[in-house]
Amino acid sequence: MTTDTRVHQQIFPVGVMLLLALIFWYALAVALNAPGTIERVLTPRGAWDAGDLLAATLNAKRPLLPAPHQLVMDIWNSVTGWPVDSPRNLLLHTWVTASAALTGFAMGVLLGVLLAIGIVHSRTLDKALLPWIVASQTIPVLAIAPIVLIILGSLGITGLLPKATIAMYLCFFPVTLATVQGLRSPQKMEMELVHTWAASRIHTFWMVRLPSALPYLFPAFRVAIASGLVGTMVAELPTGAQAGLGARLLTGSYYGNTIQIWSALVMASLLGLALTSLVILAERLIMHNRKEAR
Repeated sequence: MTTDTRVHQQIFPVGVMLLLALIFWYALAVALNAPGTIERVLTPRGAWDAGDLLAATLNAKRPLLPAPHQLVMDIWNSVTGWPVDSPRNLLLHTWVTASAALTGFAMGVLLGVLLAIGIVHSRTLDKALLPWIVASQTIPVLAIAPIVLIILGSLGITGLLPKATIAMYLCFFPVTLATVQGLRSPQKMEMELVHTWAASRIHTFWMVRLPSALPYLFPAFRVAIASGLVGTMVAELPTGAQAGLGARLLTGSYYGNTIQIWSALVMASLLGLALTSLVILAERLIMHNRKEAR
């Protein structure tokens, strides 16, 4: 099988699904926007036909569900029609959200790995910490975010760090569990072998446990970076932030601008794909180098 054939087999199903999704989206936009369009736009004008209805529903100024081309045009006008540092430019809001999400992701990875190392090497921490770590995720982030933001705000901590803290809260859990599982994955024979070499815990960690944990870590990183993005946007909602995709959603909801709301959601989806792709790229580079080192 040639490379072109493989690429075609991978792209074709994705393209078909994308086309079907667009058709369904347009049909749903027409169905949802039609009643309001007929009442507010077409009826006052007098006689109208199906073509007028289709054109009006797909180009409404405040649609219930914007059509895909409306979102594309709104994003394009926002990105190209305003300076990058303008509050009307979606790139500014995307960067603000991305910086907080990446900071929270880094904090969550560091916390998760440190907790996992402690749990693996200490039975006391295993019994004392792991149940509480699992229990911490039973608290909805929508409930805990305002509390954390108020506490940090009372301490004079504002800006990026409070949002990153909420992102960290969602990031550290999958990293902790995956790291614990990965660090415990070496087989008994491997552990006995390093013991015969009189290897210390530190040498055992670097030579055996960490390499064995890598296949477990990167899937957890992909989950964590997506969760961190969600946590960042949730943290932007109750703070009244002036920038960020969450703030953009809030502003759009205040003024009933559904196109702005959906544009922010699309940018958030693209940002999530970009951040996840960076993790996948890092995984491929590290795992490839690891295979070559062998």
